[in-house]
Amino acid sequence: MKKIRCQWSTKNALDQEYHDVEWGVPIHDDQLLFEFLILEGQQAGLSWSTILAKRDTYRIAYDNFDPHTIIHYDQKKRATLLNDPGVVRNKLKVNSVVTNAKVFLEIQKEYGSFDHFIWSFVDGTPITNTWKTMEEVPASTELSDVMSKTLKKKGFKFIGTTICYAYMQAIGMVNDHTTDCFRYQEITSL
Repeated sequence: MKKIRCQWSTKNALDQEYHDVEWGVPIHDDQLLFEFLILEGQQAGLSWSTILAKRDTYRIAYDNFDPHTIIHYDQKKRATLLNDPGVVRNKLKVNSVVTNAKVFLEIQKEYGSFDHFIWSFVDGTPITNTWKTMEEVPASTELSDVMSKTLKKKGFKFIGTTICYAYMQAIGMVNDHTTDCFRYQEITSL
């Protein structure tokens, strides 16, 4: 029997695997939360499929998304990243990763973990939506507006409301699988 999936995930095998295994699963590991924060910011103006295809290269180029290492990137390292065809070669985006690593570590220090801080936006409990079609799924919400404003105020870059909502979907703060998708019930029951 063929599994029904969210429409966006049927374009290629990589999207499908990401959808079937990761998308919408609640994440509480700071390292992975940072990785997704960076990748969602890199997506700005591009498709998620593009970033997902470069994810392994990103892990290598950005030292497995270790913020303690990234905060020390000098101009030579940044120039190397701008010449790496395996990542998005945009000076503002490269610089934002370093800025975001610094702010991420400040938040960890202030709140004990980034997980504790970011999940406070939903009081630690994922929001389960009941969308029947992908057309119903919003690009942003009032909550992602608040998150974006808060993160910008703390100093994060490339963190607009649409990026925040995509981040919330990716890390499982919201379950936006359509109700007919086989993952909807699986995610809901986590």
